[in-house]
Amino acid sequence: MRFFNTVYLLLLAYIIAALVFWGFSLEHQSQIIYQQERFALKEHIDSVSNPEVFAANLAVLNKKRESRRAQYFGEGFTFLVVIFIGAAVVYTSFRRSIRLSRQQNNFMLSVTHELKSPIAAMKLNLQTLEKYALDEDKKAKLLERCITESNRLNDLCNNMLIASQMEGHQYVAAREKFDFSELLLQSVKEYNIRYQGRFESEMDENLQVNGDRLLLQMAINNLLENAIKYTPSKTLITVYLKKNGNQLAFQVADEGQGIPDNEKKKIFNKFYRIGNESTRKSKGTGLGLYLTRKIVKQHKGSIGVKDNDPVGTIFEINLLLA
Repeated sequence: MRFFNTVYLLLLAYIIAALVFWGFSLEHQSQIIYQQERFALKEHIDSVSNPEVFAANLAVLNKKRESRRAQYFGEGFTFLVVIFIGAAVVYTSFRRSIRLSRQQNNFMLSVTHELKSPIAAMKLNLQTLEKYALDEDKKAKLLERCITESNRLNDLCNNMLIASQMEGHQYVAAREKFDFSELLLQSVKEYNIRYQGRFESEMDENLQVNGDRLLLQMAINNLLENAIKYTPSKTLITVYLKKNGNQLAFQVADEGQGIPDNEKKKIFNKFYRIGNESTRKSKGTGLGLYLTRKIVKQHKGSIGVKDNDPVGTIFEINLLLA
């Protein structure tokens, strides 16, 4: 990147210098032409005996010189503006390409990690069941862990599949009226089974919406999963669902480290994750929040993030009630 910047600036400086050089050269040539035309005019018309005719012809020569000067300075300035616009477009496109390449590389690293972790956990649990004669309680716990890890894999695959289909405008969203309160309550119960004692909730009942149940279920799970990933293991996550006029307000409030103000808008970008993939401790693909925002926008809702008090983060989704 540094080499590209150096070459890019040198090439741009050379083009500008060449343009300035040719501008001065044309001005010099124009001055020579003017002097020759003025000399020829003196040869043909006596400025003493015919001062008015000489002055009129000299004015024509001056006008031609100014016209030439305006022409090449105008064209030169236009060309310079085009060069700057083109240079800005090329530079921006290259920076965007580099940034996207890095994000995609981070995505591949994170997806590999996300896939390997639950597979390794399930393999270990199944091998334990195969090798040892365990009592029923231990067998049940190992099987429950396998189901939990398979659910993680299923959520990851769904995120990737739906994100791809929505990007290609291939996913046709369903429209049905259903109880969002019931959907959210079920998700919180499932996450409390997977992560015991981590969630509490305050919900208004019977809040109906029109939309795609699968997509909204995915949006809910993404926010709950995001809260688990980025908060200490013993902190509490609170889920709120309230009626607000003709809308519902769904919040997930955690007690983690929070998100810096300069990162709050970026976290909804595709593949974007805070930090470096090789040193980051938290799991994830950078698709969850991106996909959640697309789902919410598709349902004509809004999503935002703000600081929790005294510490942590609050994600809020607002949707129209049916």
